[in-house]
Amino acid sequence: MNVRATPPPISRRERNKQRVRERLYSAALELFLEKGYDQTSIGEIAERADVARGTFFNYFQRKEDIISAWGERRRAALVTGIGESDTFTPSSIVQLQECMAILVRINDEEPQLTAAMLTAWVKAGRPILEEPYVAEVFGKIIDGGVHRGELRPEMSPSGVGNVLRDVYLGALYRWASQPADETRPSLAEELQQILRLLLEGMAPTTPPAP
Repeated sequence: MNVRATPPPISRRERNKQRVRERLYSAALELFLEKGYDQTSIGEIAERADVARGTFFNYFQRKEDIISAWGERRRAALVTGIGESDTFTPSSIVQLQECMAILVRINDEEPQLTAAMLTAWVKAGRPILEEPYVAEVFGKIIDGGVHRGELRPEMSPSGVGNVLRDVYLGALYRWASQPADETRPSLAEELQQILRLLLEGMAPTTPPAP
């Protein structure tokens, strides 16, 4: 019988470091939301976090690293959401729909912060510099669908994954640019509508064998 090893306890020093990093991260997000990314300095972040300016560089090399940390947390939330999903069907179509729904939920939780951080993300050149993680998630789902005969065999998982990522980001940018009130179009509805249109073109001409 496999026994999972209990991780060693975190030392007080490490806990203190985690708390300082979290204060710096939270302070930066607050200021990006209040003032904008360009108008926020590292000194202001350190002051809001109640630490010396030099302390910032013990945890982040540059201001842009806050954006990367934000992206990493969103990726972790996507992985957690997929893992906690009640969808056990191997259907690639259902998996894609569920993945889009999880992404919508992540953005809906903090709409104003999402808009502010997307602006910072673009200004820092992150769409080009960072690995297209969401595209990889989509690509794995597409690959499974192709192998099960649910999608056309000529579909390129990586290519379609990139298309779905581009569609998602385009819808997200449009959504984030609108006022956060009842007049804002539904991100969920737009993504699911686009997904339905794309899936019609990816479906095989003959249904998969039972």
